[in-house]
Amino acid sequence: MTDNTLVYGIHSVTAAIETDASQVLELWLDRARHDTRLNSLRQLAMEHGLSVQQAEKKTLDRMAPGERHQGVMARCRSARSQNTRVSLDSLLAAISDNALLLILDGVTDPHNLGACLRTAEAAGANAVIVPAQNAVALTPVVRKVAAGSAERVPLIIVANLARAMRELKQHHVWLIGADGHSERRFYDIDLTRPVALVLGNEGTGLRRLTHELCDEICALPMFGQAESLNVSVTAGICLYESVRQRSSKK
Repeated sequence: MTDNTLVYGIHSVTAAIETDASQVLELWLDRARHDTRLNSLRQLAMEHGLSVQQAEKKTLDRMAPGERHQGVMARCRSARSQNTRVSLDSLLAAISDNALLLILDGVTDPHNLGACLRTAEAAGANAVIVPAQNAVALTPVVRKVAAGSAERVPLIIVANLARAMRELKQHHVWLIGADGHSERRFYDIDLTRPVALVLGNEGTGLRRLTHELCDEICALPMFGQAESLNVSVTAGICLYESVRQRSSKK
């Protein structure tokens, strides 16, 4: 595993600098662009003591083939090492009565993980938890789609998801799994207590043990012919139903 990774896109690179500029090892900007957004990023980099290198657009295109880098590219310290700052132990130690977590069991699409991180931040979730195996890591694509949220929302990578779920239960976090075959409606669940929303793989859903460890299993009502929703869409609906319930309770 390399000790650095590429981050691209204006939001993602800006968030990386604002969160911890020391993680940014190299920074390149499209030499042909002098618009307000890139000038602001250039100024931010200078304020944090970062050296800005000018590069041709075709050079940036080669560094991130097929991706929309927006004329901005940074080489940062390993995404995995950045996220070890928040461990499961430290999360458990800080669990509160309004804890809101998102557990993703085997999500392999980087666009889905990026979208989930962005929605998790918007909904005020404390963290997103994923297994280390058979799931997408915090790749440049994830960070680009997350538009800065990957630097602000703790992504906790656990070696054993089942063990992590058991520890959450011991800390009185209610585990609510989503399964389209359940007859119980998601909107009937109490989401005002400390909860972890557990969503499965894009194609196969929750694994058997993950399913068994959930305290409640429920489904979103489906009225059309579509059998399921994209996992990031489901995450958005579930997270904001929690926000709605908690706001109504105040």
